[in-house]
Amino acid sequence: MPQTNQTDLALIHRELEKNHQEVINWRRYMHQHPELSFQETETAKFIEEKLLSFDLEVKTNIGGNGLIGILKGEEAGPTIALRADFDALPIQDEKDVPYKSKNPGVMHACGHDGHTAALLGTAQVLSQFRKNIKGNIVFIFQPAEELPPGGAKFMIEDHVLDGVDYVFGAHLASDLPLGQVAVGEGFTSAAVDKFEITIKGKGGHGARPHETIDSIVIGSEVVNALQKIVSRKVNPLQSAVVTIGVFQAGNAFNVIAENARIEGTVRTFDEKIRMQVKEDIHSIVKGITSAFQADFSIDYLLGYPALYNHKQETELARTLFKEEFSEEAVIALEPSMGAEDFSYFLQERPGTYFRVGSRNDNEQTHYSHHHPKFDFDERALLNIERSFVKIIAHYLF
Repeated sequence: MPQTNQTDLALIHRELEKNHQEVINWRRYMHQHPELSFQETETAKFIEEKLLSFDLEVKTNIGGNGLIGILKGEEAGPTIALRADFDALPIQDEKDVPYKSKNPGVMHACGHDGHTAALLGTAQVLSQFRKNIKGNIVFIFQPAEELPPGGAKFMIEDHVLDGVDYVFGAHLASDLPLGQVAVGEGFTSAAVDKFEITIKGKGGHGARPHETIDSIVIGSEVVNALQKIVSRKVNPLQSAVVTIGVFQAGNAFNVIAENARIEGTVRTFDEKIRMQVKEDIHSIVKGITSAFQADFSIDYLLGYPALYNHKQETELARTLFKEEFSEEAVIALEPSMGAEDFSYFLQERPGTYFRVGSRNDNEQTHYSHHHPKFDFDERALLNIERSFVKIIAHYLF
């Protein structure tokens, strides 16, 4: 492994520390002004303004509201991409803090404001050391991570990775203590798919069920049967989840509902299992509705693919982080059935996606992601920056 000039790193760390309060201020500003997926126009303008102030080349409107800052070193070398997301969620902010969301019903409840602030901080400091850089850095700011089909897909289709050799990303983790970094190779996040089933029966009087085709009874059979896909159709050594989140039908106690709507999600790692479950859902719905002389329709959305961390880049990150933090600070990243559209980037380029601990002894930092009181220890932003800098130093210094 090439040796990085420790004097350069020490100077960079000094700058990161010096600018830390400014990074916190950026994070809190974005927290107060969150925007939903595919609507992040003002946040994109805020990011653009900062990138231009760092004297970076900036490209906007990439795949929608996405944008990048490009830092070109003074010597030739590889191009490394670092990514942060910046969309918020449709959640009411219930925290009692000065930087509470000012947009009713919209909140940064997953740490994307922190990811963006940390990447801006990384760009700000590294732009001061471009004479040391042998290659290029692409700072990717991605919208719409929370809403399939996601912003990563559209940015890639708009050629955001052209010329990029490696790509890395980080996510804050409220389930990990401050100071820990979780790294893992292989599949670490599942593919996420969504389905909506409409069952079309024949409504009627509750006292004369024989004259109807009861969509609620049929829907209940469908829900029950779908739960058997994982237990009886999927290899026990594989992983899959089929969850029903919505079952809506009827509006009166004495009326048999004509239509029923069922919504759910499928989570898988293996692409063959993913397609198998999709086919099984269609087959089950078709069979049950046919048996009851009902009609049906299925709207099936294939969302993000499973996230696969490449072995070589993951091992590299693990080694670098042990040097940067400590042997004990770097832990194994356990696979999760949650989803992350950084998976699209890793389908196109080698790299890895890691998690950075953000909880402390204060209960305020213990709430899970997507909780209305979610918050984190802002010192974790500095750990994201240090992680990114360590990666850049390895490749480009």
